[in-house]
Amino acid sequence: MTDADIEMVVAIIRPDRLTDVKRALAEVGAPSLTVTDVSGRGSQPAKKSQWRGEEYVVDLHQKVKVECVVADIPAEDVAEAIADAAHTGEKGDGKIFVLPVADAYQVRTGKTGPDAV
Repeated sequence: MTDADIEMVVAIIRPDRLTDVKRALAEVGAPSLTVTDVSGRGSQPAKKSQWRGEEYVVDLHQKVKVECVVADIPAEDVAEAIADAAHTGEKGDGKIFVLPVADAYQVRTGKTGPDAV
């Protein structure tokens, strides 16, 4: 592998903020991403609901996981763009993690390392 760092930015955000996050990533030059529907819990409070007269608690909230691998763009810029676009100021806005990537392989071309990103 070369000297260049490859990093993955993983964000768990509100689904309704995804369009703004995609736009923000494109603006910082990181248009490639993977999006997965997920559910989880953190500091956002549980909600009580009723269905057919029975009360139940919803403590797993629907979120979206956004993954973006970068080599030529600082991961901090990507994380900041996501944070700015996903921010509402309410509990449950999400979390962002920056992880090192040991290596990358592009299946179609056979490129490796930062060239594969």
